[in-house]
Amino acid sequence: MSALNGSRTAFAAERAREDFPIFGETPHGKPLVFLDSAASAQKPRAVIDAVRHCYEAEYANIQRGVYYLSQRVTENFEGARDKARVLIGAAESREIVFVSGATEAINLVAHSFVRARFERGDEVVISHMEHHSNIVPWQMLRDELGLEIKVVPIDDAGEFQLDAYAALLGPRTRLVAVTHVSNALGTITPAAEIVRLAHARDIPVLFDGAQAVPHLPVDVTALDCDFYAFSSHKLYGPSGIGVLYGKAEHLEAMPPYQGGGEMILSVSFERTEYADIPHKFEAGTPNIAGAVGFGAAIDYLRGFDMAAVRAHEQALLDYATARLTEINSVRIYGTAEHKCGVISFAVDDVHPHDVGTILDLEGVSVRTGHHCAQPVMDRFDIPATVRASFGLYNTEADVDALVAGIRKVLEVFS
Repeated sequence: MSALNGSRTAFAAERAREDFPIFGETPHGKPLVFLDSAASAQKPRAVIDAVRHCYEAEYANIQRGVYYLSQRVTENFEGARDKARVLIGAAESREIVFVSGATEAINLVAHSFVRARFERGDEVVISHMEHHSNIVPWQMLRDELGLEIKVVPIDDAGEFQLDAYAALLGPRTRLVAVTHVSNALGTITPAAEIVRLAHARDIPVLFDGAQAVPHLPVDVTALDCDFYAFSSHKLYGPSGIGVLYGKAEHLEAMPPYQGGGEMILSVSFERTEYADIPHKFEAGTPNIAGAVGFGAAIDYLRGFDMAAVRAHEQALLDYATARLTEINSVRIYGTAEHKCGVISFAVDDVHPHDVGTILDLEGVSVRTGHHCAQPVMDRFDIPATVRASFGLYNTEADVDALVAGIRKVLEVFS
């Protein structure tokens, strides 16, 4: 009996799979094997129903309406904020800023926290395994303000090099901005040590948690990070909505980076008085139904024994790693001791896009390319990888279908 089979007494992925209507689809006449949750997870019926109900039965603009529908949907919108607070262990709901996703969350910090405080020659420390959304905003500020970007190396296993990180922290370091879990390699970074070493020098820390929150327990209060960014759509919720967590002391001191309706207390032609946090960062009409669906996704997840879900996903990752290692032509990139949810690999002498195309014809959906992490590809001197990533609905049978599809690739290119 595999480790995965042993975990099913606590969590039945096959039963959870029934909650996701998409698995009734048969691409190219084959049962759908969806292994691209790191890009965007599928949506359970509870989330789809919540979004539909919002539009059908309670839609109105939020916050300022005195009528029933507006008050009702405002209550659900703000309820989703509190659900997000509980999910990541934030102390107060006002520390939860709704944004379009992790990308906007990082850009908000770049524009409202960094721009107002940094001077030419000040440093931002990132790592070699960052998603482009945690590289490009800092490059833009580097080019505009003269900031310096320092990069923590990774080793051949894709491990974050903690000693090198400590050595990069200097008197001009003003922010550490690193991933919690690598989207390209699955590496879990040593988050607690990253914070401890930075805070010893009074350096604030931002985590890109887009890949972490769906798979790991996250407690921002215990972690003591200053900012944490994540997205709904990787958490089985709608796209176009996400969260920036920020310590209240930081958010209160930061200016808004967008102006408009909803983020003000009063406006005259002479001056504007901004709303309190978090609303001063939420200009304009937000993704109302998205937030409601996000709240439903959190409710859905919290309906499971999350420790059992994590055990299931870890056993599935172990099983998939073992099965792929059996194929001599497969090279796995990212073999860190602590990983979750992701296996990136290449097949000898076959371009990843060709692998992905043949797998698709077998009903297996994987991601191919650089995964918005080109520096990772450069580190391993490869143009791209095939990435299989898992969600709570994946099973051992999905891994078997992936392996069978790779063997089909080898037949085609033999």
